[in-house]
Amino acid sequence: MSVPFVILYFIGGFVFLSVSGLIAMWIDRKVTARIQFRVGPPWYQNFVDFIKLTGKEVLIPEKANKLIFVSSPVAALMAASLSGVILLLALKKIGFAGDIILLVYLLVIPSLAIILGGSSSGNVLASVGVSRELKLLLSYELPFICAIIIAAIKGGSTTSLTKIMTYQQSTGISVFSISGIIGFFISIFALQGKLGLVPFDLAEAEGEISTGAFIEYSGILLGFFKLAKAILYIVAPLFIVCLFLGGISFNSVGKGINGILKYVLVLVIMILIKNTNPRVRIDQAFKFFWVKLTLFGIIGISLALLRW
Repeated sequence: MSVPFVILYFIGGFVFLSVSGLIAMWIDRKVTARIQFRVGPPWYQNFVDFIKLTGKEVLIPEKANKLIFVSSPVAALMAASLSGVILLLALKKIGFAGDIILLVYLLVIPSLAIILGGSSSGNVLASVGVSRELKLLLSYELPFICAIIIAAIKGGSTTSLTKIMTYQQSTGISVFSISGIIGFFISIFALQGKLGLVPFDLAEAEGEISTGAFIEYSGILLGFFKLAKAILYIVAPLFIVCLFLGGISFNSVGKGINGILKYVLVLVIMILIKNTNPRVRIDQAFKFFWVKLTLFGIIGISLALLRW
């Protein structure tokens, strides 16, 4: 691929991911509202909110490390966008060997950016949020990697996301096996933590620490964090669809609609988990991920090796 094509593809992918991500966040807010017997916001509300943030003044705390404070939201947005573009490449059957490993690394960066940005602000409440985010990151990464290994084994023992999807499309989707269903639910809970959704929204916890690591952010910098999270609303469920549900094929209209319904199904499951569970304590989250989910992950890997 030529350099101009790569640049245009990245720009086009960024625009698509941003628009679809903001719509996905609206679906979250709308479903949440209906569960709570409210009307909910109009579809364009997230776009209005982001535009408003871009027009507001950016305030940088006096005690903040300005370079880290400013660059952290940019890094989060770039990592989320790049992970989304790589997923889109895989869906177009032009992925590459090891792209699944690169995606795992890229999906860590937004959390690290929140940690670095919050810790650089010099705010006490931000430091509490940073501490929680770091503990959560250490908690959910191990079971998430177990789920990735299960998907790689079930997908023909490969690290290529394209090959994993192709293998499932020819032999059957992974979630229709015991190890596949284990990996599917582990990845949902792990990505619930990555997105900072209830019951794992400890790092923000508006009622306790006033949005935690984001407390000192305003204007376009806060908008970058919000947009990064919106893009992850596309990337996280889509990654699960590719790993365990055979991905999305656009060879025909019917297959395309079927793939989109898979994405919506995963998104709705995550939204329902968010709206039917209370926030857990950090020690409860740690035990849940490291003890229960990691144990299930090891069992799932063993079953996948036995072709179950």
